[in-house]
Amino acid sequence: MKKKWIVSNPKVMMGKPVIAGTRITVELILEKLAAGETVEQILQAHPRLTRKAIQAALEFAAEALRADVVYPIHETV
Repeated sequence: MKKKWIVSNPKVMMGKPVIAGTRITVELILEKLAAGETVEQILQAHPRLTRKAIQAALEFAAEALRADVVYPIHETV
């Protein structure tokens, strides 16, 4: 059976997708990576995470963006 890495429960972090068994949100992982943190730094800061969990968060985010919804990006000049 394939492990379910990402779960969502309205009673945990207001229903945001989290790594199963933690309160670490997919959003937090993405923000840290976007800010330039390395996977190693994230793992060091959050010992309950694994590389597979971080990879699952990235896969979840990619799948979420495949939806048919268009998100216009407004550039500031």
